[in-house]
Amino acid sequence: MTKSYHICNNLKIKNLSIDWDSLFWRDAQIAEINLFHPGSSDHMPQTLVKIQYNDQGIYLLYKVKDRYVRSIYTDYNSKVNEDSCVEWFIKPPESKGYYNFELNAGGTLHVNYIVDPERDSRGQRKDIRSIPEQHSKQIKILSSLPRVVDPEIKKEITWFLALNIPFSFFELYTPIKKISSSIWQGNLYKCGDKTSHPHWATWSLVNKLNFHQPEYFGEFVFMEKKV
Repeated sequence: MTKSYHICNNLKIKNLSIDWDSLFWRDAQIAEINLFHPGSSDHMPQTLVKIQYNDQGIYLLYKVKDRYVRSIYTDYNSKVNEDSCVEWFIKPPESKGYYNFELNAGGTLHVNYIVDPERDSRGQRKDIRSIPEQHSKQIKILSSLPRVVDPEIKKEITWFLALNIPFSFFELYTPIKKISSSIWQGNLYKCGDKTSHPHWATWSLVNKLNFHQPEYFGEFVFMEKKV
C-alpha cells in the first residue's frame, strides 16, 4: 500500500519556526520516520515531521529525539548524510526527476536534481544536475542546535530543524503550475552514516539500504483545507 501524507494550506504561517507545539504547527499531520534498516545500530531515534504550505512555499519541521548527535559539515552540498541527518526526497508532478533535500543537525544543506540515480561504471549517478549555491539560498533553514556539533553529543537530546522551500526554488528545473490538490511523490529519511551509532530509517519502506529509490516513494498530497 502506498503511504500518503496530506500537506495542508496554512495561510497563517508567516515566519519559519521550530516551535513544534505553536499555534501555526499544532494541527499539522505528523509523519514518523520509523522503518529502520536491519544494518542500523541499536540507536533508533524517534523522528517526527510536520509539513504545511502557503502561497509562497513549503514548510517542514523535524523533531528528533536523538543521541550520539554530531554535525561537522558546514559547506553546501558536503556529505551531511555522514552527520546526524534528516532528508526529504520529493518529485513534483510531471517532473522527470526528484530533489534530495538533505540537512545535518546544524542546518547545512545538500540538494541536487536527480533524473537517474543509478550509478555508472565510475560510481557516478547517471543523471544528476547541480543546483547553484546562490539559487539554493532561497531556502531558509533554522535549527535548535549550533552549526557545528563536535564532539558528538552522547546524552539524550531532542533537536528541531525547520526549512522553508519557496516554490520559486523549483523553477530551475521544474516550474510549479498548480499546488492545491496536486500529488507529489517522495520519501522522508533519518540517517547518521558516520556517527558512533549509525542508523538508516525511512517513512515509506524501501527494499535495501539505498534512499535513492523513487519506485518506493509515497505520496504527498497538497490539500486546500485541513484534513
